[in-house]
Amino acid sequence: MKPNKTYTVDEAKKALEYYCSYQERCHIEVENKLNAIGMIPQAQELVILHLLKENFLNEERFAKAYARGKFLIKQYGKIRIERELKQKQISPYLIKKGLQEIDDNLYQKTIKDLIEKKNYLIKEQNPYKKNKKIIDFLLQKGYEYQLIIENLADK
Repeated sequence: MKPNKTYTVDEAKKALEYYCSYQERCHIEVENKLNAIGMIPQAQELVILHLLKENFLNEERFAKAYARGKFLIKQYGKIRIERELKQKQISPYLIKKGLQEIDDNLYQKTIKDLIEKKNYLIKEQNPYKKNKKIIDFLLQKGYEYQLIIENLADK
């Protein structure tokens, strides 16, 4: 078994700079990474302060990128994105700023497209069961019930 590599504070700073420059990260992800490499709490604080000072770690930028990415790539709704950001302990103010990155017209269009796509894929003959499956799918994706119903009525 290979022993765990130990990091000095400077080595940890370099490793975490790379970790944060590869992809936007939040404080929790950085803390978890520091715990995984076995850094003591005092050293963790030094590394996190360095990352904040050098702008490698920015929660507002993370919230915006996360919301934009989850919506555009995975087509998640605002409810699911908000829930996932809360799990990452992002402040309500920054969650709101992140969700503002989602264009309302594109959001509506995405709901319509998902309804159309799911409607085509579901082979259920009973229209009530079919609509129930579509609603469940969109709720799981994190879309608002009222918007789903409005767009389903337009179908």
